[in-house]
Amino acid sequence: MTVEIPLVNGTSQYTVEAYSNVAYQATVEFYEKLLQLKSLSASSTLTLFHSDSLSLEVVLKEDAQKQSAADARRKDILNSRDSCDWRSHVSDSIVFNTADIEIISSKLRADSIRYQAFPTELYAMELYTVDPMGNIVGVTKTKNAVSTMPTAPPAAKGSFASTAPSSSQSTVDLSSAVSTAKEYPSLPTKNGNVQKAIAVMTSGGDAPGMNANVRAIVRTAIFKGCRPYVVMEGYEGLVRGGPEYIKEFTWEDVRGWSSEGGTNIGTARCMEFRERAGRLLGAQHLIEAGVDALIVCGGDGSLTGADLFRSEWPSLIKELRETRRISDEQFTRYQHLNICGTVGSIDNDMSTTDATIGAYSSLDRICKAIDYIEATANSHSRAFVVEVMGRNCGWLALMAGIATSADYILIPEKPASSREWQDQMCDIVAKHRARGKRTTIVIVAEGAIAADLTPISPKDVHKVLVDRLGLDTRVTTLGHVQRGGTAVAFDRILATLQGVEAVNAVLDSTPDTPSPLIAINENKIVRKPLVESVRLTKSVAEAIHAKDFKKAMGLRDTEFVEHLNNFMAINSADHNEPKLSHDKRLKIAIVNVGAPAGGINSAVYSMATYCMSQGHRPYAIYNGWSGLARHESVRALDWLSMLGWQSRGGSEIGTNRTTPEEADIGMVAYYFQKYKFDGLIIVGGFEAFVSLHQLERARDNYPAFRIPMVLIPATLSNNVPGTEYSLGTDTALNALMEYCDVIKQSAASTRGRAFVVDVQGGNSGFLATNAALAVGAQVSYVPEEGISLEQLSQDIETLSDSFDKAQGRGRFGKLILKSKNASKVFTPDVLARVITAEANGKFDAKSAIPGHVQQGGLPSPIDRTRGTRLAIRAVGYIEANQEVIREARADEDEFDPDDKTISETAAVLGIKGSHVTFTSIRQLYDFETEVAKRMPKVIHWEGTRAIADHLVGRKKVETD
Repeated sequence: MTVEIPLVNGTSQYTVEAYSNVAYQATVEFYEKLLQLKSLSASSTLTLFHSDSLSLEVVLKEDAQKQSAADARRKDILNSRDSCDWRSHVSDSIVFNTADIEIISSKLRADSIRYQAFPTELYAMELYTVDPMGNIVGVTKTKNAVSTMPTAPPAAKGSFASTAPSSSQSTVDLSSAVSTAKEYPSLPTKNGNVQKAIAVMTSGGDAPGMNANVRAIVRTAIFKGCRPYVVMEGYEGLVRGGPEYIKEFTWEDVRGWSSEGGTNIGTARCMEFRERAGRLLGAQHLIEAGVDALIVCGGDGSLTGADLFRSEWPSLIKELRETRRISDEQFTRYQHLNICGTVGSIDNDMSTTDATIGAYSSLDRICKAIDYIEATANSHSRAFVVEVMGRNCGWLALMAGIATSADYILIPEKPASSREWQDQMCDIVAKHRARGKRTTIVIVAEGAIAADLTPISPKDVHKVLVDRLGLDTRVTTLGHVQRGGTAVAFDRILATLQGVEAVNAVLDSTPDTPSPLIAINENKIVRKPLVESVRLTKSVAEAIHAKDFKKAMGLRDTEFVEHLNNFMAINSADHNEPKLSHDKRLKIAIVNVGAPAGGINSAVYSMATYCMSQGHRPYAIYNGWSGLARHESVRALDWLSMLGWQSRGGSEIGTNRTTPEEADIGMVAYYFQKYKFDGLIIVGGFEAFVSLHQLERARDNYPAFRIPMVLIPATLSNNVPGTEYSLGTDTALNALMEYCDVIKQSAASTRGRAFVVDVQGGNSGFLATNAALAVGAQVSYVPEEGISLEQLSQDIETLSDSFDKAQGRGRFGKLILKSKNASKVFTPDVLARVITAEANGKFDAKSAIPGHVQQGGLPSPIDRTRGTRLAIRAVGYIEANQEVIREARADEDEFDPDDKTISETAAVLGIKGSHVTFTSIRQLYDFETEVAKRMPKVIHWEGTRAIADHLVGRKKVETD
């Protein structure tokens, strides 16, 4: 069959004809559900769907013969779903562009509608289905179906009828027509007609990142055509009311807030709001200010008060009307109050979310302090007891324990009797000391307790270490240092994305919608029921006070429990009897491939110590594949020699970019056979990805590679297919963010100056895009988009307007981030000179080259703890696949490397959305990778660029 490739003409108006009443109704329902459109008008013979970007008519023209032909065509197409590409059945189809293809695919699955996905269902960029009239209908994430180049729609009207379909394919942008998603990203491309007033307040304890959250809410509200308000001083401002406390904000009012710590709109405890009379005043003041929706950034207490406020709202406004404190018109206008919560808490004590705003900033302070303490402790062979915050949640103590390789932690969720915790701690510390460790670090959560609920203080721990072990011991209480300072990159980005989604949520809310909480699971922004999240959070404290510690642990998120188990496993290393019997113990090798990245050493340390606790024997391949092929650089790892690796940057076992084929894959296989490795863990970037591919493909010729193999992505470029997060990206983001903060301060001090910052990342714009979001850069140029003269001209004009608005005020240093590969012509120096020349004296631009500073020094706590988590998952994967490989190797003559079960034993360990996944290297390399560009085909962070642009008011030039 000859396949005709249709042209793309971008038709945005078309007609679908149906030939029976049943088919007409089915077609209307199909397009209404698929496109999430509301009909502008409807009758028994014509239904019109209309939005800003398209017009669709469904017309009934009774004709039994044509209907019969359409039914037969539809049946024929559906029956061929698994045997051929539907697009080969027709010379044309109609294709829509959508902002979120996941919405469409989930609806198709929910309604059991058959469809085909390309290139794969896992990473679908195009979906095709069949409408009730037998027409092929598609949706795509690209700007048109056969090219990623945008096209301008023609003015002429197109028609798509079932008997005489259009001779060309249509591509229509539906991103503004599709309703706001529950999944991020969900910004529309055009402002809606909503004119709501949205207020934001911060409440409870302050947390780094709150200012970024407020900034995102204010600017997103403006972008969506709403009026933003801030409530000063938390609930106290709500009770006091008036323009002094409930202020309308402008775009410029929140400029530069991302890089400032604390909360600029204030927070305060308010006893009055706990009483109904206080909430009545709060309702009156919101109505007087004309506020329709309230977003609260705070902890569980603040969010509990917010949801109570909403539930009481009907009775509050009724009382206000009866007492004539509001008018009948106001009563009618403000029948409902939409409330949304974003969680700002350094304790990370909110259930249903992996991280709260400020938690990782606080953890960063703790880890830096302990890193400093470790140095002085080592000098004197001392023990240090460090108290950290966490009244009912031991997350900070637990994560700091993992990130700094602490000897022991005390947290409220897992207490023991007074005698037990003392014995356990002394046993572990004594074993560590006996094996040559000179330092002892014990971390105590503020709410640490014994099994009888007796508080455990740092002084109690100090006494035990001195009296029973005779250690020279000091106590350090970090206190409010943990709250201070600016937010780390993760918290700035998290707060920003949650702020954007919070505005989406209140605009989506109806009177019947439960109040949402904006959360993050793994790498995905999601909405959760606020009431349920708060209830679960309070249940933990209640379970602890009831001494039901098993229930308290069960109520914690599974990730918390996983981290706790990981800490206990790597902390025991080879000090206790291994968990596994001799016949299940393995030889597992680990190698670093590619450039250094933060968290690599954490992965190596955690893999090795976990292997020891299980009974496996860990080996390191030093200096990559070239080290192995040339020098047989294989060394068994031991616990003492790895002390301190968890918190070190770089790569302690060495790394380079050489692949096995470049090094001599035959020699690599020889040494694998010599040492009889049972599994391999590779940690690295794209070269590591290619290495895994080469080893998997070589299994047919080299039996030594017929072992489970797994890759842990580690690269600041974050360009490894199969994951949305690579080790080292957070460390690099923090290093680049701190550099940019300093540069921005210089630019602001000089006045009238912008800096062009050169950003690493190869062909990936991930680092530049996320750094721009974290530091509020005015412009970011990435390889995926390049630098057009039209866009550069527009950016210079926007910068000029922005400097005009500054009028000598502070916080007006401007940053332009340019990925190194965004343009070979426009280097940072050239770009700075062009901008200065075109600015006509209004401002000037200088270049700034951070270079390898971007690789970071000490790894961030996120990279340390994720390195640990992923390394232990990788070992588990190798254990789980031993039986599969053993059976396949039983008869080497019958070994089939193309068998799916076998090929899946070589995989990439990644984070996709809200899940940790293993994806076979064959699937990723063959179908989901642009090998020449060293990039995945699907850019998972693409939506972040739109948000980064929107929040600084950047105008994008549409090109043909």
